[in-house]
Amino acid sequence: MGFLSPLCVLVFFLGIEVHCQYESYQWDDDYEQEVDDVYQPEFPFRQNVDYGVPFHQPMSGCASECSCPLNFPSSMYCDNRKLRTIPNIPAYIQQVYLQFNEIEAVTSDSFVNATHLKEINLNHNKIKSQKIDHGVFAKLSNLLQLHLQHNNLEEFPTLLPKSLERILLGYNEISRVQTNAVDALVNLTMLDLCYNQIDDSTLQGRIFAKMENLMQLNLCNNRLESMPPGLPSSLMYLSLENNSISSIPEKYFNGLPKLHALRMSHNKLQDIPYNIFNLSNLIELNVGHNKLKQAFYIPRNLEHLYLENNEIENLNVTVMCPTVDLLYYHHLTYIRVDQNKLKEPVSSYIFLCFPHLHSIYYGEQRSADGQTIQLKTQVYRRFPDDSESEDHDDHHEGPGEEEIEENIDPHYYGSQEWQETI
Repeated sequence: MGFLSPLCVLVFFLGIEVHCQYESYQWDDDYEQEVDDVYQPEFPFRQNVDYGVPFHQPMSGCASECSCPLNFPSSMYCDNRKLRTIPNIPAYIQQVYLQFNEIEAVTSDSFVNATHLKEINLNHNKIKSQKIDHGVFAKLSNLLQLHLQHNNLEEFPTLLPKSLERILLGYNEISRVQTNAVDALVNLTMLDLCYNQIDDSTLQGRIFAKMENLMQLNLCNNRLESMPPGLPSSLMYLSLENNSISSIPEKYFNGLPKLHALRMSHNKLQDIPYNIFNLSNLIELNVGHNKLKQAFYIPRNLEHLYLENNEIENLNVTVMCPTVDLLYYHHLTYIRVDQNKLKEPVSSYIFLCFPHLHSIYYGEQRSADGQTIQLKTQVYRRFPDDSESEDHDDHHEGPGEEEIEENIDPHYYGSQEWQETI
């Protein structure tokens, strides 16, 4: 017993020392992580592999310019190395990271041995369309993800493998898409084309129609003047912000029954059909920063509605909710209507029609003489959360009580990332 006591004390202090070593260890000393971009695709994706910080110990066959960590044996990290060409990629590699370099071309011998590749990241390079050799990606039959954001592409890449599920092409100069370039992409679930030079003529051939598994399409910050044609019925998330779209055809969304989220802020929408957004699965709708003058019908499952910076003078609740069904409540929880032309808060009848609604953010309203009016934000609570219900004995809040809060953050809901489903 006398011997065991000192031994336990020794083990205890060794444990503390080891714990503190891990607590104070900085991964950044070994691996320089990517800088956060100003723009990121709106819908986070659960990767097929673990992307932790690698322990840098080269494996046999790994390119000398890169690192192939033992704890990530199928990955090769070549990012941020000032590379001008793609190094030799061993056959066993499945993920190769080449972002933040000075690569200008993708040649036919770039992936000649790497037939098992599942992900290629070439973001933040200097690649031009004419510098991508014909069919260079075609033989990569296992490729699932292709990242080419922040390059100098003028055209959608051609002859891509059928296996691809995600293609990210944001921040390029793409203005042309050949019809046969996308015909084979039947397994694609996510396509990001934000921040390019795509206009209506680029999409005339209904290029998305054959993407029968496409769930997310990002076309924000382009030059569109009308809604993209021929979208597949599988689509769940559509991003069209920062274009010049002025109208929506009356039956446009009839072929998109699964649509969960629609973002169309910063366009030129004026008069839209009253029932245009009557979609049974729509949860988030953002039509802020347009020229809308009146409200429209709110679908039953919609939760977040953004109407800021429009020309709305009156929120007619009977238009938004023609009838009240006590058995099938609307799910709307939040409305943002600041920077419109409202003169007074909406009728309290809105809380009867939308019983889950707990906040209407008014902010500043614009008046005819150019002055601004500050309206108070209405907060209504009928369905308390779990933390509130625990304090029910200490505080009783009547079902008809209405609270006024002036300092609600209007960006709170807008800053929440859409839930990962892809």
